[in-house]
Amino acid sequence: MKNVVVIVGLFLGFQLNAQQVISLYQGKAPGSESWNWEEKETTPMPNNRMLYNVVEPTLIVYPAPKDKANGTSVIVAPGGAFHILSIDSEGIEVAKWLNERGITAFVFKYRVVRSLTDNPFQEMMPLMQDFKKLDEINAPVVEMAKNDGIEVMKYVKNNAAEMGLDPNKIGFMGFSAGGTVTISVMLSAPQGLKPNFIAPIYLYANAVLGNEMPEKMTPAFIAVASDDQLGFVPHSIQFYEKWSSAKHPTELHVYEKGGHGFGMEIQNTSSDHWTVDFENWLRGRGFIQ
Repeated sequence: MKNVVVIVGLFLGFQLNAQQVISLYQGKAPGSESWNWEEKETTPMPNNRMLYNVVEPTLIVYPAPKDKANGTSVIVAPGGAFHILSIDSEGIEVAKWLNERGITAFVFKYRVVRSLTDNPFQEMMPLMQDFKKLDEINAPVVEMAKNDGIEVMKYVKNNAAEMGLDPNKIGFMGFSAGGTVTISVMLSAPQGLKPNFIAPIYLYANAVLGNEMPEKMTPAFIAVASDDQLGFVPHSIQFYEKWSSAKHPTELHVYEKGGHGFGMEIQNTSSDHWTVDFENWLRGRGFIQ
């Protein structure tokens, strides 16, 4: 492989069914060399693990089945207000869904703010009432996560041929804070490392970094629920307007019900069908057959 990577065999305390886990840096990640705490997980809701105190940015590789692989790949960035990572509903389950459609997925585990207790939700929830304060706390880590995302693009681009992937069909999608990372990578990465398509899902736009638009046509799929408890609907609408006014192919879905953080959860609301719309969009853009 062209990039220097470290393959690690364990991911916290649970099995990944022999999934390959790739460290993005050799040694400590730049900017967090002094971080000496340990990554942990919690399961506040059934079947949806959350990671916190993430120190080492990594990729969990989910190769498409050989009989379905079509060369398209997608980097998946879970959300969690830069304090946690919703690794199942907004990460691993998304990767499995992509695999079923012939797409190789990379679940992206980026650095987050340190939790001082073993209850990251209790620490985070008061901050969700004051996004200005939250953005101030998160700012150094958003910069790190953006840099981690650019390293991800570099890794996938450099190793695409070896993995049987099309270097011109690399997508980047993210949920909430993961959407912030997705757009920050798009607007900050050098032109040769920008994703070929993006899918910000209930995007948080206020913390987005960068201002360099892609020179190549870059399609975007955007989704959010009207009853988003955090009020993020305008973020998706404004990004739609920005992207479409720049003449990039753009599709926006605003579902009546679903709330914030619907991910791959089935809630019997209209947001349950976002994956159907996303699949149709991917097919219409030629990313799947």
